[in-house]
Amino acid sequence: MGVFVYLPLVLPLTALPMARLAEQHLHPRSATRLLAVTGSTLALCSTLCLALLMVVGTAQLPGNPLPDGWSDPEVRAAVPYEEKAGLIAIGVLGAVLAACGSTLLRHTRARIRAAHALGPEAGNGASGDLTVIPSPDPFAYALPGGRGRGRGDVGQVVVSTAMMECLDPRERRALVAHERAHLTGRHHRYLLATQLAARANPFLLPLRTAVAYSTERWADEEAAYTVGSRRTVATAVGKAALFANREPGPAVLPGFAAAAGPVPRRVAALLDPEPSAGLWPPASAHLAVAAVTATVGTAASALSSLNATVTLVGILHAATPL
Repeated sequence: MGVFVYLPLVLPLTALPMARLAEQHLHPRSATRLLAVTGSTLALCSTLCLALLMVVGTAQLPGNPLPDGWSDPEVRAAVPYEEKAGLIAIGVLGAVLAACGSTLLRHTRARIRAAHALGPEAGNGASGDLTVIPSPDPFAYALPGGRGRGRGDVGQVVVSTAMMECLDPRERRALVAHERAHLTGRHHRYLLATQLAARANPFLLPLRTAVAYSTERWADEEAAYTVGSRRTVATAVGKAALFANREPGPAVLPGFAAAAGPVPRRVAALLDPEPSAGLWPPASAHLAVAAVTATVGTAASALSSLNATVTLVGILHAATPL
């Protein structure tokens, strides 16, 4: 196994330059997909290597549930550098699994609370997937679809009456289009994937932040296309952020509030020309270098984890009596 089992634990650092440059120079749709795939791959590889180290560490424990041959001195001699690290990996992997489980539980609870907050009559309005809730608190969010929602598999846009009163008709249309873009683009999946990746490897936290921003920018661009005016969407974003001064209670889902994301940057981006959706040629030399670095790092992480897996499986297979 050697050094290959450790590389995926630190190679996520190669994706950090691309996290910031992608959200600045790529179309937000491309940035979201690219960063989510990269982060998920790096997180899976690092978690796999933690699991491999855990197997080695478990073999050192008395009374372990593994076959006796796996803790044979010859097996230990074949992986001498991983003996102590393997014992540490048991605790680290347990912490990773607990953190990911906690994230999934919070995500599920938030969706359940949001669905219950709408009540059984939600979605019966004339606007179809739009539900307007009487409330003095200005808020808007997108509730992804699921079993028991009764509104198909897309989801529901939820807006308070207070938020509607803060905006003029065109700005309301922009706000609703923004939230619908979250639903149709399945942005909650990208957000959840990068949240889990950051839990699995803290080096991936900047990717989570970048994806949270790029999904908002993606929805902004879709809303601008629907409304036909980038300035109208920019005004709606600014007003929503100004009036939505507090969370509307348990119904809010992370990443779906109308005022989410760095609002001044979003407004400035909407006042600029529409970003190009093409990936080639690169928008800047720095982005090209960052993309190559992240690609090499991701490929090296995958190959290293594969090498470590094959090596450990070979060792344990040879040590296990037939």
